[in-house]
Amino acid sequence: MSDTTSQIYFVDVKEKAVFATDGPKPQFLIETPQFKALVVGLEAGGQIPVHPGETAMYHFLEGTGLMTVGDESFEIKPGVTIVVPSGERRGMNAKTRVIFLGSKGES
Repeated sequence: MSDTTSQIYFVDVKEKAVFATDGPKPQFLIETPQFKALVVGLEAGGQIPVHPGETAMYHFLEGTGLMTVGDESFEIKPGVTIVVPSGERRGMNAKTRVIFLGSKGES
């Protein structure tokens, strides 16, 4: 597979998730100044503290938990997609091991 193909075609992206007891270790599928796509593994009980950020999309592949966006909380489960507007606060708490895809573009 060519280097270009390895950056656009992923057979089992969940295998790329890295789990660590000291917090998430995002694995970039592609990272350019204009666009980032990544896969993240979060251990049960793990969290991503609430923080502001640019527009981003989160698509959950595995696990359960809660994601906070602004003042609202949303259930995390496989198949759920959450899109967060630029500047909005977001955070995550994993009940079980969670794997998600994230992407964000230039703000």
